[in-house]
Amino acid sequence: QVQLVESGGGLVQTGGSLRLSCAASGRTISTLVMGWFRQAPGKEREFVARVSWSGDTTDYADSVKGRFTISRDNAKNMVYLQMNSLKPEDTAVYYCAAKRVYSSDYNYWGQGTQVTVSS
Repeated sequence: QVQLVESGGGLVQTGGSLRLSCAASGRTISTLVMGWFRQAPGKEREFVARVSWSGDTTDYADSVKGRFTISRDNAKNMVYLQMNSLKPEDTAVYYCAAKRVYSSDYNYWGQGTQVTVSS
C-alpha cells in the first residue's frame, strides 16, 4: 500500500506560481508511475501530468503544457508539480496518484490540495 499526501496548494494571483508536493509512504515509489490530476467545481477529474518511474519521461495535458513541470525524487519518495503562469481556469483540487507500470488505472490516490487562482 502507498499513502500519498499532497501539500503546497493555496491562493495565488493570475500569473503567479505554486509548487505542489506529494509525499509517499508505505513503500517506495521508485517502480511506480506518478501522476497529478485535478478536479474543478462541477467538473470531472482530469489528467494534468505524469512521470515515469525513472523520471525520464513526462506527459502533460495540453492545457498545462509549457507552464507546469512534474518531477520526482525517488530517494525522498516525493513527487512535485511546479506550476507557473497560473490562470483562473487552473483553479481546482489537485490530486497526486500512483500506478504500477503495467496498470491501466491509478491504484493509489491522495486526498488532494486546493489551488485557487484569482483574476
